[in-house]
Order: sequence, then C-alpha cells, then structure tokens
Amino acid sequence: MLVGHEWADDACVYKLNDEQAVVQTLDFFTPIVDDPYLFGQIAAANAISDIYAMGAKPIFALNIVGFPLAQLGHDVLSRILQGGADKAAEAGIFVTGGHSIDDAEPKYGMCVTGIVHPDKIMSNEGAKVGDKLVLTKPIGVGVLTTAVKRELRTEAQIHAAIQSMAAINRPGGDAIAEVGASAATDVTGYGLAGHLREVAAASNVGMTLHVDALPVLPEVMELIGQKCYPGGTRKNWLYFKEHLEFASDVTEDEQLLVCDAQTSGGMVISVPADKCDALVASLKKHNALTASVIGEVVSDHPGRIAVVR
Repeated sequence: MLVGHEWADDACVYKLNDEQAVVQTLDFFTPIVDDPYLFGQIAAANAISDIYAMGAKPIFALNIVGFPLAQLGHDVLSRILQGGADKAAEAGIFVTGGHSIDDAEPKYGMCVTGIVHPDKIMSNEGAKVGDKLVLTKPIGVGVLTTAVKRELRTEAQIHAAIQSMAAINRPGGDAIAEVGASAATDVTGYGLAGHLREVAAASNVGMTLHVDALPVLPEVMELIGQKCYPGGTRKNWLYFKEHLEFASDVTEDEQLLVCDAQTSGGMVISVPADKCDALVASLKKHNALTASVIGEVVSDHPGRIAVVR
C-alpha cells in the first residue's frame, strides 16, 4: 500500500509492480441540485476527479445508489444514472455496474478505479518549499448552492457554479502528466484552506495563500456579506482556524470564503516555480476553468497556512 488513509489523500494507491499501481476512490452524496441529470453529472465528476488529483488515469467506475424508487420512480433514477454515465464517457471510461439499495433519501456516487506509475503519484506528502500553488476552478459553490436552498437565488442564476461542479478535473490531470508537479489535491468539503492544510501537514511545509489572487464565482462575496453560507463552511472556519494565520487586513468574510465547503471543486497543484508557467499554459490548453497562481509553499510555519492580501 503506497497511499492509505494516513494523510487524508483523495484516493488509496496499491502497487501492483514496478510500472503500475492501482488507485481507487469512493464518493457519493445527496442531491446538490434539483435536476436529476445534473445531479448525476456532478456526483460523477466529484468522484472521478479524485483519480486525477492523485496524478492517475481513471479506467472504470461502479455506481453506488440509494434511492426511494416507489416515491420518485424509474425515470428520475434513470436520469441520474445517465448523467453519471455521460460524465464517465467524458473522462473516457465505462461504468461497469454497481449496487443500489432502497433508501428514503436519494444518494448517488461512484467507486472509481485508476492506474498510475508508482513514481508519479501526487500524494499529499509531496509539496516542496518554493513550489507555487495553482487552482483550477473558482471557489464559492457552497455559498451559491446555499443561496438556492434559502430561495435567495434560483438554479438558473447560479449557472456558473453548476457548470463548475459538473466539470471533471481532467485538465489538471492532463497538465500534471505533461509538465509534472510535486503534489495535488482536489477542493471539496473542507474548503480550500482545509485541504491545503492537509497537504501542508503531510508535507511538513508551510503555505502562503493570497486572497486577492483567488478566482471567485459571481455574487459569492455579496452573499457571504448577507450571512448566506453553508453550516459546513462555518464549521470548517472554526475547526481549521487554529492552523490558519490571517493577516490583519483579511476580513472575516474572506476568512469564510477560503473555508467555504465545496462540492466537486477544482484541483490545487503544488508545482516547482520553474514549471509554473508551463503548467498554467497547459491548464489553459486543456480548458481548465481557471489557472490561477494563488500562493506558494514556504519553510516557515510548517503545517500552517498564512492567509494574506
């Protein structure tokens, strides 16, 4: 076992031989949007992206489903599964089956398997002092989906957030394969700061995160100012702030932003400074939603994140 659960990596990695290791992840959740097809796409993208975050190539997936068939019917379930299958096809893989149970609340996701060369794994332990941090999607989807739940926005009004969640992280995986990197992680429930903290702790390095460099979805800061954000975002802020050093000019709203709980977020790639421009160019070539340099890896304050202007 090359990567287990020790450092909260995105997937486990098991060495088969000197040339191949198998990578596996499992992720599923309740609906984040009302449209069944979009829900299927987002859940599948979220699961598949864990493979890319490990520097690996996905090869097949299995569905995991909990569903109240008597209440919602076959058509809704079919749309969810079609969304997942279409997203898998976008990643170039097949859904080879899976398992379903009757459940009072819909749940859907995937167990995804990939392969990687044992020497090219992107684990949380790999970040190096001097690396630049590059983010591949904008943040703020937790705030925007909460706004829909509170009827402050409609799903049509958060189209950019939905498209972001439904996008697989293949551009990040392709860019890593082309250019190389030190480490990578995808940004999900613990928020940007929380997942960076995991990498910093595993790698025994510090990190500096620049608030002004962050790509943020439209209207997110306005909604945070109205106290519209998920409960998970505040929990992240309360839990991780002992590991975060906020500059005096970083507002509480911005602190909440970097802790916003994401669903199917982008990848943060830790890349040597001399490869950063090439990685950014590769991300753009592969149509990443963003290719933003948001910070750097430092030797100071190991295991902690300095959040500055």
